[in-house]
Amino acid sequence: MIRVALVDDQELVRTGFRMVLQAQPDMEVVGEAADGLEALRLLTEKAADIVLMDVRMPHLDGVETTRRLQTLEQPPKTIILTTFDLDEYAYAGLQAGASGFLLKDVPSAELLYGIRAVHAGDAIVAPTTTKRLLDHFVPRFATASLIHHHRQTNLDRLTERERDVLVMVARGLSNADIAGQLVIAETTVKTHVHRILTKLDLRDRVQAVVLAYETGLVRPG
Repeated sequence: MIRVALVDDQELVRTGFRMVLQAQPDMEVVGEAADGLEALRLLTEKAADIVLMDVRMPHLDGVETTRRLQTLEQPPKTIILTTFDLDEYAYAGLQAGASGFLLKDVPSAELLYGIRAVHAGDAIVAPTTTKRLLDHFVPRFATASLIHHHRQTNLDRLTERERDVLVMVARGLSNADIAGQLVIAETTVKTHVHRILTKLDLRDRVQAVVLAYETGLVRPG
């Protein structure tokens, strides 16, 4: 079972998500919270695999809550929920440790796919959506100190092919698209992505995209 926690200050939103999730044979809602502080208390008492996290909440917003969750011994994976397609909080959430973002009005099928994908360790948003978000917000949020810090990451650890794959991932190509361009098997692409994450000590594909932008390996636009 995929254990999901719902964190949103709107009860109606939580109710809608709960109804969708509890109808699935492989998911269960283990708890709900109306703000970040309540969420932190909940998630120190109950184990969750996935947290659906609103960003705009009283007392403690979703970005800071996500950041604090990363200090747990086994932090849950967080999916940022945003009302607007290009919400600055979504990018800040990715920087804080979220595995991706979804719109609150996402179709049920896409929500369920996203939860299952992130539980399996994959990206939860369409690569083109992530790319659009980063194109819009990296210039505003990538501070000089942050860029300098990430530029110390030893990208030289990557082989030439792995760098090519990282660039393509950051540009919004799916594994199938990358395989087609490089004329290799999709399973080989997955192997390259896994090695990239391991060598650069990244949690998931979304972090790889953020790193590619913040290091200047890929430029917005």
